[in-house]
Amino acid sequence: MSKLKQRFATAENQLSLFDILTKEQATSSAPPAEGSANIHERLRLSMRDCLSHPTKSRWQIAGDMSHLLGVEITKSMLDGWVAESKEHRIPAEYLPAFCRAAECSEPVRILAEASGAFLMKSEEALRAEIQKWDEQVKKAQAEKKRRTILLATYAQGQKP
Repeated sequence: MSKLKQRFATAENQLSLFDILTKEQATSSAPPAEGSANIHERLRLSMRDCLSHPTKSRWQIAGDMSHLLGVEITKSMLDGWVAESKEHRIPAEYLPAFCRAAECSEPVRILAEASGAFLMKSEEALRAEIQKWDEQVKKAQAEKKRRTILLATYAQGQKP
C-alpha cells in the first residue's frame, strides 16, 4: 500500500463525513425522545467539571458569582448544586454568572442544546456574522452587476 493510502486509511469503526451528516440529518428530523430535555445529570456533571478548574477555587467562584449577581453565593451552595447525593439545583438565572465566574461555557451549551439552540462563543459568533455580511455583499455585487448590464442594454436602445 502506498504512503498516501496509508495516511488516509480509516479504522473500521470510524464514520465517514457522509455517515456523520446522514446521522445528523436523521436525528434533527426525528421527534425528540422522551426525557431528552431532562438534563439535570448532564448539567450537574458539567458544573462539577467546571469547578475542578485548576486556576480558581470554589470560594473564588462563589465570590465572583456573588459579585455578578448581587446575591450571596457560598461554597456550600456550589457544593450542593454539584453533589450527587443532594437534590439541590442551580437556579437558571444563576447559570450565566456561574459560567462567567468558572470561565466555563459547557453548562450553558448543554442548556442551549436541550432547547434546540446552538451556542457559539463570542469570537465564533463574530466570525459567523462577518461571513453573513460577506455573503450579503456578494449578493449585492451580483445584483449590481446584473443591473449594470441591464442599464447598458437600455443605453444601446435594445430591450432585454
